[in-house]
Amino acid sequence: MNSRDRMLAVMAHEPVDRVPTDLWATAETMAKLQAHFGEGVNVNDALGVDGMEHVGPDYIGPPLPVMPEGESVNFWGIRCRRAEYNGGAYQEQSHYPLAFAQSVNDLDRYAWPSADWFDYSKMREAAVEKRSRKVLMCGYMAPFYYHNLLRGLEQSLVDPYECPDLMHALLKRLGDFFFEHHRRMFEACRGLIDLSQVTDDLGSQTGPMISLDLYRTFYREHHRRFINLCHDYGIRVFHHDDGSCREFLPDLVGMGIDILNPIQWSCPGMDMAELKAAFGGRVCFHGGIENQRILPFGTPADVRAEVRHCIDALASDRTGYIVAPCHNIQSNTTVENILALYDEARTYGTFR
Repeated sequence: MNSRDRMLAVMAHEPVDRVPTDLWATAETMAKLQAHFGEGVNVNDALGVDGMEHVGPDYIGPPLPVMPEGESVNFWGIRCRRAEYNGGAYQEQSHYPLAFAQSVNDLDRYAWPSADWFDYSKMREAAVEKRSRKVLMCGYMAPFYYHNLLRGLEQSLVDPYECPDLMHALLKRLGDFFFEHHRRMFEACRGLIDLSQVTDDLGSQTGPMISLDLYRTFYREHHRRFINLCHDYGIRVFHHDDGSCREFLPDLVGMGIDILNPIQWSCPGMDMAELKAAFGGRVCFHGGIENQRILPFGTPADVRAEVRHCIDALASDRTGYIVAPCHNIQSNTTVENILALYDEARTYGTFR
């Protein structure tokens, strides 16, 4: 099987020759791997990663402001500043463009993005080329996460109690843009896209970020609308949800998510064997490899044991699982541990 065949088969819960793999890593980690393998070598190929390709439109909307060095802004008006950490850097948000809003009328003062701001005409040609060996992903729809980004995390968690009408109106405008933007992408690439993200970060390290009742009142129907849009175009839904999100899974699986990531099994309610038993017949799992303790601080032998642990739990039926870190591999992870991850996935995950 080639990478594309293997990934499609495992998502459909069909037999595979081995457990497929994916790689998520920071830029600093990728630079270390590139240095290890040498200039001009494809890191994913060198590691034997099956992986995914991505396609999207060109931005042709209003010119974005010129920002000072180390700062950035996107078409949402979300501004970020570069923040240095031990061995790496992230763009940390510094401005929340709808933090000022106190009523529904205030939403009219914001320059809502439009699908007209994008050129979809070149997507099909790119999609044809990229999907020849890899599965192809397109799009990202996340109402809870973008509510956080537009209002600020604290205010977005207060909104359901303080200003529910404003929140419903904000999510409606947000959802309408996501829907039309993705509809145009899917139409431009009709029949070529394999996956799209209908995603959110509903879980924290210790439990849900919001209650199930609040999820059902404000966010669930937006997820349902996006999931249905994907399925109308024959596209599988990739759902990313960090942390302890077990409480939301019956609703999400019932609405039709197809792939669940990242499976942080160390968080409450995220036991891998239980998740496989409860949802493994309907959902393909992606991730699982613990990257807060084991990948950065364990030995190569610890990493290999973790890979076996995840395969035993999430590929117990020899399908329905893609080996990957449960978040981006951070810069404090050794090359030796990364090599151990993908070597063990290939050797232990090969079915005979």
